[in-house]
Amino acid sequence: MPSVSSIDHVVLTVADPEATCQFYCDVLGMERSEFTSADGDQRIALSFGLQKLNLHVAGKEAKPRAKAATAGSTDICFLTANSLLSWQDHLDRFGIKVLKGPVARTGATGPITSIYLRDPDGNLVEIATRG
Repeated sequence: MPSVSSIDHVVLTVADPEATCQFYCDVLGMERSEFTSADGDQRIALSFGLQKLNLHVAGKEAKPRAKAATAGSTDICFLTANSLLSWQDHLDRFGIKVLKGPVARTGATGPITSIYLRDPDGNLVEIATRG
C-alpha cells in the first residue's frame, strides 16, 4: 500500500504577505524566496530546514486551493533545537506575547514541550522542543 513520508510544504493564506514575511523571517528565522509557479504566477515562499511555507494572498489564492482558505485559520507546530527560555527572551525583544507555555504536549514522535503565540494573521504558532 502506498504511503506518504514527510511534509514538503504547507500553504498559508495571508492578508499581508510583507507582514507575514517579516514575522516568519525576523522572528522565526526562515528565509524568503520568490518563484514562478507552473501557471506563471509570482509566488512567495518561506523556507526552513527541508520544508517551506507557500503564501497565498487572501482573496487572490492560487488554484487549486483549500475549500475555505482564510487568513488566520492555521494552527502549526515548529520544532526547535533551542531552549524555550531563549525563545521567550527572543520573542520579548519583538514584543510578541506568549499565549501559553511552556506546557507538555504530545508530538508526532513523542513528548514535546511547547509555547504558543500568534502570527500577524492570528494563526496559532507553536514552538516546541522534543523530550
